[in-house]
Amino acid sequence: MLPLMEDLRDLQQPIPQNGVAWLIKLKDALLSAKDLLRLCSQGSKIHLALEGEAVMIKFQSVYEKLSQAFDGVPGDELGISDEVREQLELMHVQLRRGKRRTDTQDIELAMDMMVVFSDEDGRNADRAIVERLGKKMELHTVEDLEVETMAVKNLATERKGQHAESTQRIIDLLNKFKRVAGMEETSVLHDPVMPRMLGRSTSLVIPHEFLCPITLEIMTDPVIVASGQLLFGRLSSMKKAEEQRKAVEKIRMLSKENPENRVLVADSGGIPPLVQLLSYPDSKIQEHAVTALLNLSIDEGNKKLISKEGAIPTIIEVLENGSIVAKENSAATLFSLSMLDEIKEIVGQSNGFPPLVELLRSGTVRGKKDAATALFNLSLIHANKGRAIEAGIVPPLLQLLKDMNLGMIDEALSILLLLVSNSEGRQEIGQLSFIETLVGFIREGSPKNKECAASVLLELCSSNSSFILAALQFGVYEHLIEIKESGTNRAQRKANAILELVSKSEQI
Repeated sequence: MLPLMEDLRDLQQPIPQNGVAWLIKLKDALLSAKDLLRLCSQGSKIHLALEGEAVMIKFQSVYEKLSQAFDGVPGDELGISDEVREQLELMHVQLRRGKRRTDTQDIELAMDMMVVFSDEDGRNADRAIVERLGKKMELHTVEDLEVETMAVKNLATERKGQHAESTQRIIDLLNKFKRVAGMEETSVLHDPVMPRMLGRSTSLVIPHEFLCPITLEIMTDPVIVASGQLLFGRLSSMKKAEEQRKAVEKIRMLSKENPENRVLVADSGGIPPLVQLLSYPDSKIQEHAVTALLNLSIDEGNKKLISKEGAIPTIIEVLENGSIVAKENSAATLFSLSMLDEIKEIVGQSNGFPPLVELLRSGTVRGKKDAATALFNLSLIHANKGRAIEAGIVPPLLQLLKDMNLGMIDEALSILLLLVSNSEGRQEIGQLSFIETLVGFIREGSPKNKECAASVLLELCSSNSSFILAALQFGVYEHLIEIKESGTNRAQRKANAILELVSKSEQI
């Protein structure tokens, strides 16, 4: 914009009326952009994530204002040089491209938020998501969280008691981030912003070489190799299953809450013996080992180390043949590890989908949720969508849509939304009965149900106009009009897009 201002400064005559009107329009657009950027840079990051759709609408509005400002620049009247005109035209082209962009909602972030806010058991599968969210939103250091605390407090002050439920959800997630960072949790609304780290005793510092990396206790009978390195305990050589069971259980508990322990165990060579114990015939040892690996996998660096030890196929074996708890925690471990795309591919190639689908079909409520989050994450890459469909994922997902008591409708629809981008998935999913189910959620589901169902229906209708006709036959039109007027921001956009397809369809 600076070259434009310089051209205007050098203008030798008064600015004509139409030039003044254009500059006022440009000023209004730039001020709107400035306010939006200030909101994004200084506002609560958690609030922005929760209100992602509303923020996206604001960006679209700013795009529109800027685009209108750059459309029909009175270049001759303002004495704008050809070079500056080219720059303005380039900006206009970029704005048009931005306006045409398809829905870029971060579906992975949305799924993580959904899981975090429906957290019921507080296990480390959910803790892993909290840590991942914190890193993705840059809310994982004390400094980050101090700034966010102030932003949340300012937001609550601006709201003046309105939207109390939404504000409390933001505070709850903020406190989860604080818990992971070892900070004191506060009510935010009434307490001064003075976060403190939980105290640690510094009266005795024991060199980590003296600690068994499995039990993290001082070794009384360590094994010393020729290089002088201390190996931990005698986990791999313990003769009694009870001794091994206690040792693995100890590392499971110690790695649950303490990030430093996770790094210490890995650096001391603790991952290989844990992977070996996954094949141990004792069900409890197997359960403790896979859960310890789940805890260790929360650390990003440990994910690759666990995979390099060949743990994925063994974890899948536990998922197939282990105890109920071991199966559930194996699914949670695959979810945690598959944050890395390369591990998504390894799980798919290692035939990990059939046991996950079976857990989704016949597991406990917790097992179904663990399987659903893992399957969702794994299906984010294209190659795994076909594997999921081949493993028979569609029937149990459709069953989840019928079982209202499980409360997994949104999760099932989110996975189906990924699968309908696959031609085989569309063929299996796009049955008349499923279209009728989607219309049912659009008609009488919760706001989130309507949003997810409309998203899936839009994806189907975009690929085949016959789905539009089927949906209309089930009476979707009037309900799309309702959503267009009163649905969530994202649901409104989806409803509008479907209605546009309806109007363009040659069959209607």
